[in-house]
Amino acid sequence: MSGITYTVAGRIATITLNRPEKRNALSGAVVRELREAFAQAEADEAVKVVVLAANGKAFCAGADLDYLRQLQEFHFEDNYADSRELMQLFREIYELKKVVIARIEGDALAGGCGLATVADLSYAVPEARFGYTEVRIGFVPALVSVFLVRKIGEGRARELMLTGKLVDAATAERYGMITAVVPAGQMAGHVQAVAEGLCAEASSNSLTVTKQLIANVFDVSLEDGLEAAARTNAETRRHPDCQKGIAAFLDKQKPEW
Repeated sequence: MSGITYTVAGRIATITLNRPEKRNALSGAVVRELREAFAQAEADEAVKVVVLAANGKAFCAGADLDYLRQLQEFHFEDNYADSRELMQLFREIYELKKVVIARIEGDALAGGCGLATVADLSYAVPEARFGYTEVRIGFVPALVSVFLVRKIGEGRARELMLTGKLVDAATAERYGMITAVVPAGQMAGHVQAVAEGLCAEASSNSLTVTKQLIANVFDVSLEDGLEAAARTNAETRRHPDCQKGIAAFLDKQKPEW
């Protein structure tokens, strides 16, 4: 892996974009490396939380300029296959069985903003800027639109995607694009504390099932959604994690997750 690094410490996997000289821009190779890294984290039973970070001044500036030049020579079939690679990356992060935390310490633009959008939790330094800037170069934020409308609603999504404007971290938090703004000097410790808290205080099965519930809520009618939720409740009650947690609660003990 040349465009990213992958490390595991404790029960936390950290995937770090590592192209600071390119502002951590995305290319076909980097997208494939990210997919491989997230698959590795999901398959590792010792990993419970995944942190997505970046080296350098930018979190991710979107598509690599050299890559954009290359795309101009693609036929439709090539572009479609390439688009599906990025689609799969976004979907795999969104549906990953582990919680994904984005640690954003610089600008997140276009596809980079998409990465922030599909993470479960996103923390950004005050100086970070966000934007779906595709329309400014004659492109469209097609893939991220599916997730952004779900996350912040149609009105705000229209504003951001049609204008392509940049917003600061405080505005991104207010719009619901990110979870919170954290001072740069506190970022590493804050994200570590959140990740460790999830590892220590929540059941792995409960985190996975809760992510699935959230992801599926827009896909069904109210009646079908409630019926599926009732079945999920019943299934979860029989899971060893639930039985362990309830037994610990009744004994006034803290379960070890």
